[in-house]
Amino acid sequence: MASSPSSNVTTDKPLLAVLRGERRDPPPLWMMRQAGRYLPEYRALRATKDGFLGMAYDPEAAAEVTLQPLRRFAFDGAILFSDILIVPHAIGQHLEFVAGEGPRLSPPLMNSSLEALQPAMEHLDPIYGTVRRVKAALSPETTFLGFAGSPWTVATYMVAGQGSREQSDTRRLAYQDPARFQAIIERIEEVTLQYLTGQVEAGVDALQLFDSWSGSLAPAEFERWVIAPTARLVAALKQRHPHIPIIGFPKGAGGKLAAYARLTGIDAIGLDETVDPVWADAELPPGLPVQGNLDPLALIAGGETLRHAVERIRNAFPTRPHIFNLGHGIQQDTPIAHVEQLVALVKGAA
Repeated sequence: MASSPSSNVTTDKPLLAVLRGERRDPPPLWMMRQAGRYLPEYRALRATKDGFLGMAYDPEAAAEVTLQPLRRFAFDGAILFSDILIVPHAIGQHLEFVAGEGPRLSPPLMNSSLEALQPAMEHLDPIYGTVRRVKAALSPETTFLGFAGSPWTVATYMVAGQGSREQSDTRRLAYQDPARFQAIIERIEEVTLQYLTGQVEAGVDALQLFDSWSGSLAPAEFERWVIAPTARLVAALKQRHPHIPIIGFPKGAGGKLAAYARLTGIDAIGLDETVDPVWADAELPPGLPVQGNLDPLALIAGGETLRHAVERIRNAFPTRPHIFNLGHGIQQDTPIAHVEQLVALVKGAA
């Protein structure tokens, strides 16, 4: 990394170094959803705003939320505060977050036409404003992570209009009308490429692709709707920004992780809590950085349960570049003292 004009000292970003293939001991640490509801300062700020979207589209508020966990904990990464459904909102679906129920997109594409949607690309602009604000305030040793949903997972929300456990509406459409579904996937790829490019140009150091519902697909469908779109998106991003590492997080992929790692071109792979880290170290390509994979419920348990879980994960990767993280997002009822314990365990202070 280039030195500042006033100093000959090069700033070290441990997390970014690991994403580029360097092993660090202790491993760098951040947590998925680290900016969020388990923090009282987040809840206090949200109470003053018009719901989740009111915060996400307010660059000042979103930047504050992004920075909040870094004031409490010795995390090596900041993750942009936003949502994967910003992309379908820009594509033209109406987006709202219903209290106690979650996000809703309308009209659902299972019974509506993609061509009927009116693009609203201006929804991306506030996110870039957030990135610029965070970048200006972030300490130089902290890696700034941008993100988007992967095409398959975003499509599941666009087709059904909401989240679902089995994604049956989307899977049914992909089987029954693959040409129509391919058009949806390609539109998501197009807007996601623009969105992530904008995040990079505004100042993020690395990107993560969240494929939260990839585990619902049969192997051939996984290759078609997870691996292939991700590979196209990664290739396009690398052509534009070859220096930006990309983390792929195909939650629930299980035994399909090795093929995902080989075929997508990602620089690091996130492991969910159901993956045996010993298996992952043996089966994934040598030298590929991995991220994860503490069970968020082990973090809630704390104490010796947490200590043993951290030790098992760290011991599973004796030589591989590793970023310590959760296997999914932190739960809102996680005690802050347990996050403090996790930081101490990973950093070797406990």
